[in-house]
Amino acid sequence: MKTDLKRRADTRSRAPKSDNFAKYMTTSWADSAPVEPVFIPEKSFTEVRREKLSKMFLGDRLIIEAGDLKTRSNDVDYRFRPNSAFAYFTGLGVDLEPGAVLVFNPIVIKQKGIPPHNTHTCTLYIDSMKDRSSTEFYESSTHGEFWIGKRLSLEQFEQLTGITTKDKTALKSDLKNKIFWPHKVRVISDSKNDDRLLETASEMRLVKDKYEIEQMRKAIIATKTGFERVIRNLTRAKNSARGERIVEGEFYANALESGNSVGYETIAAAGEHATTLHWIQNTGAVRENELLLLDAGVEVDSLYTADITRTMPISGEFNKWQRDIYDLVLLAADEAFKVATPGKKFRDVHDRAMEVIAEGLSRLGILGVDPKVALREDQQQHRRWMCHGTSHHLGIDVHDCAHAREQNYRDAELKPGMIFTIEPGLYFKNDDLLVPAQYRGIGVRIEDDILITDDGAENLSVSIPRSPEHLTSWMKQLMNEEGNA
Repeated sequence: MKTDLKRRADTRSRAPKSDNFAKYMTTSWADSAPVEPVFIPEKSFTEVRREKLSKMFLGDRLIIEAGDLKTRSNDVDYRFRPNSAFAYFTGLGVDLEPGAVLVFNPIVIKQKGIPPHNTHTCTLYIDSMKDRSSTEFYESSTHGEFWIGKRLSLEQFEQLTGITTKDKTALKSDLKNKIFWPHKVRVISDSKNDDRLLETASEMRLVKDKYEIEQMRKAIIATKTGFERVIRNLTRAKNSARGERIVEGEFYANALESGNSVGYETIAAAGEHATTLHWIQNTGAVRENELLLLDAGVEVDSLYTADITRTMPISGEFNKWQRDIYDLVLLAADEAFKVATPGKKFRDVHDRAMEVIAEGLSRLGILGVDPKVALREDQQQHRRWMCHGTSHHLGIDVHDCAHAREQNYRDAELKPGMIFTIEPGLYFKNDDLLVPAQYRGIGVRIEDDILITDDGAENLSVSIPRSPEHLTSWMKQLMNEEGNA
């Protein structure tokens, strides 16, 4: 007899199965008020996005899935986050609709006096909440109200999104409807992706609309609050063997209070840990005379996220060697920002930062070759100490638009509405024998979120201090506030 391992692993729901219990559980419940949505999306922007996508795929059926719950351990799931393309075209964020599907069905509109034209009709399919007369109410640990609380009704989803909404049980038969017979079926899902549809959905996000820019501003404001909360608790972090965890925890608590969550795993890297690019273990100590590299961002309820890095002297003051490196990284960031103007290439921002880094390393006696030699494609010695890129697009994903074609990403001209990071850094490991001893163990990154405007660029995160003088003054003020004396 074959063992049902999946059933065996589902240990949460063990309700009695008798008819008498079912009758007892599904009767004598008073009417209750409908649940209210946590987040209200802006329908007018998502409607424009769907119309634009429709025109690019006339005659094709487009299926964009929200995705399903992801298992963390046996029958315990992670908190749900929808596929970014699904969120972009529906406006739905936060933990709402696991298993939902958005379908663009091709139709031909025929009107008297007007030539027939192709378009799509959009339908959102949702696993609707079963009422209390159903045993799912108390038996289903993934959909039952007793387990996960009340969910929005189909009518509420339709009102929120402006998209015709049906129960997901209708999906299979609707896809067989000859009225909607497509030229081709293109899918974005957890298990299958049409390359062209995924690429297009990604490239549409390269230029942000007004609503997206507004959401990014909110995410950055919330992120600044998180940085302030961390600084107020630095003394507590210094008194703990796992001070980095206190840094991470304070930022995370702020993210939950002011948004949906963090946009990515927080990097709270103190001392030599700052020389590890993606140090997310955050298990180390926060020591008085070292630097703290904090790379963190709040994801707001619309799922747009900030991505900010500040490198801070834990004592409140830089020493000479830390300041040497900090000043060089800041100069690279400022010079790269000057290049970020409409008409320039995306890659020009990185190239300028690398020129400054190579020249600065030479001045400090670290780069063993002429900077002009190092900058040649077949050399690149300076990249030993900064092997990542200077910029990436940012939005509903922390590394947004990642499926865009090279010519529309790194080789593209900068356009108003683009949002991306500028984040040069230098990382000198303790055991790097090419680095003078006084610089070993120092890691510095400065990262800001940049919006291209009609005539230049705006540093959206400029209110989070970054110059050495402003940064240390800000830190001292916060560290002296109540609760951190």
